[in-house]
Amino acid sequence: MQIFGISDLHLSFTSDKPMDVFGEHWRDHATRMAAAWDEAVGADDVVLVPGDISWALRLDQAAADLAWIAARPGRTKVLVRGNHDYWWSAIGKVRKALPPSLVALQNDAVDLGDVVVTGSRLWSCPGALDFGADDEKIYLREIERLKLSLQAGRALAGARPLVAAIHYPPFAADRGKRSTAYSDLLEQFGASLCVYGHLHGASAHRTAFEGERGGVRYRLIACDYLDFRPVRVWPL
Repeated sequence: MQIFGISDLHLSFTSDKPMDVFGEHWRDHATRMAAAWDEAVGADDVVLVPGDISWALRLDQAAADLAWIAARPGRTKVLVRGNHDYWWSAIGKVRKALPPSLVALQNDAVDLGDVVVTGSRLWSCPGALDFGADDEKIYLREIERLKLSLQAGRALAGARPLVAAIHYPPFAADRGKRSTAYSDLLEQFGASLCVYGHLHGASAHRTAFEGERGGVRYRLIACDYLDFRPVRVWPL
């Protein structure tokens, strides 16, 4: 089993949200992403999709986008909610609506055999480009939710590797120069790998941290950063 990652799919098969308004490189991105996914991912592989999956506003409207993911290769696709996933309602309803190969994480974890994957949305942290005065309350709440996620993951994993799939970056816009409450928790619970998305465009990509820090390997997997091709993130 290999684990791939690609986030921020921004699918819109049942909504009028053409992504090329954000740049010509987004034109027909779903078609290009499908071709790259189908080429790279094997039937027994896992794909992590941490957030901003669909532009749908309701769960029923997201069905075509979720079916698109289900049709791609991979025995399991692990979904985490992003800030634009307005269709993601109560987690029980989401899980009931998912095709069989899709798993939704929300402050919990899934056992994949070789590794355990834990997932949480998070939020912007102090020092991030989009952090404002109104974000402090949400940020503090998301710290607790990440802690719950990691506790669930470590309880399942035991001594096995723990992978964290989150939507927001775990650092401010300083390329990981300073610790955050998020990174402290990832280190405390011994995560081996953390993948994240949310950042779009060259200027935002340049603020991201990738590499090893405090025993955790970090990877940015926003789809435009990856040129819309899933990247293998495990084994390290």
